[in-house]
Amino acid sequence: MTLIWQLAWFFRAHWQRYLLTVSVLCIIAVIQTKVPALIGSMIDTVVHPAPGSTIWSGFQPLLISLLAIGFLVYALRYIWRVALYGAAYRLGYLLRQQLYRHYLAMDPDFFRQHRTGELIAHVSNDIQAVEMTAGEGILTLVDSLFIGCLVLWIMVTQYSLPLTLLALLPLPIMAFLVARIGREIHQAFGKAQAAFGDVNNIAHENMSGLRTLRLFAAEHYAEQQMQQSAESANQANMQVARVDAKFDPVIYLCIGSAYLLAIAGGSWLVMRQELTIGQLTSFSLYLGQLIWPMFAIAWLFNILERGNAAYQRIRSVLATKPQLTSGQMVSPPSSAGQHALGIRLARFENENGVALLQHISLQIQTGDFIGIVGPTGAGKSTLLKLLQRFADPQQGTIHLYDKALPDWPLQELRQQFAYVPQEPYLFSLSVAENIALGCPEATEEQIIAAAKLAELHRDITALPEGYQTAVGERGITLSGGQKQRLALARAWLTQRPFLLLDDALSAVDAKTASRILKNLLSASNTVTVLMVTHRLQEIEQADQIIVLEQGEQRESGTHLSLLAQDGWYARTWHYQQLEQALTEEVNE
Repeated sequence: MTLIWQLAWFFRAHWQRYLLTVSVLCIIAVIQTKVPALIGSMIDTVVHPAPGSTIWSGFQPLLISLLAIGFLVYALRYIWRVALYGAAYRLGYLLRQQLYRHYLAMDPDFFRQHRTGELIAHVSNDIQAVEMTAGEGILTLVDSLFIGCLVLWIMVTQYSLPLTLLALLPLPIMAFLVARIGREIHQAFGKAQAAFGDVNNIAHENMSGLRTLRLFAAEHYAEQQMQQSAESANQANMQVARVDAKFDPVIYLCIGSAYLLAIAGGSWLVMRQELTIGQLTSFSLYLGQLIWPMFAIAWLFNILERGNAAYQRIRSVLATKPQLTSGQMVSPPSSAGQHALGIRLARFENENGVALLQHISLQIQTGDFIGIVGPTGAGKSTLLKLLQRFADPQQGTIHLYDKALPDWPLQELRQQFAYVPQEPYLFSLSVAENIALGCPEATEEQIIAAAKLAELHRDITALPEGYQTAVGERGITLSGGQKQRLALARAWLTQRPFLLLDDALSAVDAKTASRILKNLLSASNTVTVLMVTHRLQEIEQADQIIVLEQGEQRESGTHLSLLAQDGWYARTWHYQQLEQALTEEVNE
């Protein structure tokens, strides 16, 4: 019953639907209790017809009443089903929206701690179990309690109290066993849901990495991993089934015992002429109407325990709060006469206390082209993530238009940046839809212009359906270079003030990359470009270049000034020039 109280917020919001459902269910219960009495009267009419009348004359009105009750109950059942299940589906919709918004608001650390399959299981299986509580659970609760109490009252007041007590002797035993089994099913169902999340996660990872699995001929390993996970889920579900299977024998045994006691005691009362055969029949039918409440009690425990286990899993996720809080800046500051970005970063460390970035100082003007280079693991991508505030530095500040990043509302802050990662994510849409993802209102001309800027237009026109060609899941039909250029076109189309390129042309050949950068720099002098790259030739024209080594800013300046310093940049530049010359010589 704990879950019912936890969902009180929803029941209060939709009290009209539930009030209608409860009212209609009570009306149906009252009407249905007339059926056994009518059948008993029909039997007595046949066995003991009234003097001076035919059997049919006494039988006909009773039959018409039964048919009328049947049609009325049918209509009323339609009403409560629409009202009750409509409310339950609404609860599922609200919980899915709440979970999805929560996922979007969470930090990257949250997704490192919760696997994708687990999060999908919350949105699917867990919410479905809670839906059943708000639908089947409420139906079972109201129907079993009201019908059970009403039928018991009729059996006691209109037939025989001793016979009723005799027939109900097995019920306390049933209540004890059902409560015990309910606790077992709560634990078993929680484990089954967790196992389902594991299966989801492994299936998602294997399908996403199918190309890698094939390249390494690791399909057998993936198959074994999936088989083990599926077997664990199967065992967990079998345990749920084994516990669940205990319900029916308990119920049938108790109901059978109740019938046996009722017939034995009722027959004795008929022999003593304290009951007629018709009344004993009616009493047996009323006892039959108690079968549903008896089953319903067991089913109710089952539903509530499943729903409670699922809702606790959902609540544990919703209880996780993002570490980053959104600012409350009323209006964005003017960019006139201000630095576009000001970075004074003293120290940023991971959860283990290891410094990832430190001692970085950088002032960036609107329209600047900034190059960020350094060896692998130097913290280049981490710096771009800090600019978008996916984490906050422990020491130091970053200012956007002279306002500290924590002062900006998160959504408004991130709308200032268009980010292109090294491995872009493409959706199972057409080429045009993927390019216009961040700007759905873009015209066909704007989409084509963005594709031309990214040197992708010619590739697109060569596709079977041009811009309407579906790219497949994660862009599987495109090459790595095409994916990167499409992501660049998508970012450029948004026309945001800052363009962050995180090694975004690594899969593009040097000549094409050079043309793309030339297009970028000539297209607008108001877009500030920050480019992480391993090919130093791409940032030769940068207004400022910073070199990161082991998370620290070791060098900064223009291309020529860095060559004069004879540091990491100069050594790497000369090495890459030599490598390029040798490659060209071999190709000739």
